[in-house]
Amino acid sequence: MSFIGDVIGDVVGGITGAKQAGEAAEAAGRTQAAAAQAGIAEQRRQFDKLVELMTPYVTAGTGALGGQQALIGLQGSQAQQKAISALEQSPEMLALIKQGEEALLQRASATGGLRGGNVQAALAQFRPQVLSSLIGQQYQRLGGLTSMGQNAAAGQASAGMNLGQNVAGLLGQAGAATAGGQIAQGAVPGQAFGQALQIGGTIFGAMGGFGGPGGSGAASGAGTFVGNFGGGNVIRAPLMTF
Repeated sequence: MSFIGDVIGDVVGGITGAKQAGEAAEAAGRTQAAAAQAGIAEQRRQFDKLVELMTPYVTAGTGALGGQQALIGLQGSQAQQKAISALEQSPEMLALIKQGEEALLQRASATGGLRGGNVQAALAQFRPQVLSSLIGQQYQRLGGLTSMGQNAAAGQASAGMNLGQNVAGLLGQAGAATAGGQIAQGAVPGQAFGQALQIGGTIFGAMGGFGGPGGSGAASGAGTFVGNFGGGNVIRAPLMTF
């Protein structure tokens, strides 16, 4: 009976090994899923940091776009007048007017035409010309900020799209890892059932090989048969005769 004992030991060991393998696969799946979740958290952290860094540029660009719209009247006449008045009273405008008018007066004084009509006409035209030029310059300056904000916003959008794709991929990996571990763990009962069938077939086969004195042995009257069970062979117990 040592042969049967060895067979039983091998089969039981196989069942135990299958169970351990299933548990190890499930644990590995949990580890992979946790690693995927950690990757998602890190990418989200990096994205939040990017948004934090780019927010000032986006904000500046948004404000500059509003300034451009106000200067050209897209926000209404009141907003346009307010923007132009702010330029008229700006330190830059006042400094340009002072320097320009002093230059005109000095030139007229040197030529003796200080009270001439040309000088007065030049002085009258100088302020509107400076203001018009300053409005154009201001619009271009604001346009630079607008473009910078637009680029920053586009960078945020691109980073957000990449984050979404990466997170979707990592979630798929986490799901696959978890499912793989669950499948491996779920396969253990089926493997154990197959091992149980194997041990039964082996034992009954061994019993059929014993011979006794004066006859064909105790198993000579055993009626053993194999039935079809789900596509496999199931050993049914022998009917012993005495």
